[in-house]
Amino acid sequence: MKPAQDSPDAAETIRRARFRELPKRIRLEEMVEERAATVQDPARDTYNAHQWLVRYCL
Repeated sequence: MKPAQDSPDAAETIRRARFRELPKRIRLEEMVEERAATVQDPARDTYNAHQWLVRYCL
């Protein structure tokens, strides 16, 4: 005679008691963190085309 744990029903009961349920799904948005690679330089966007023309072309 087989032990009680070898039957499919007993194995399923033991498995469900151990693992209960699957973990909740994690959305892709929650796994990705976006950060700037470098610190934003305020002088970067101060280029003035007119100033360049006056300085170098006149």
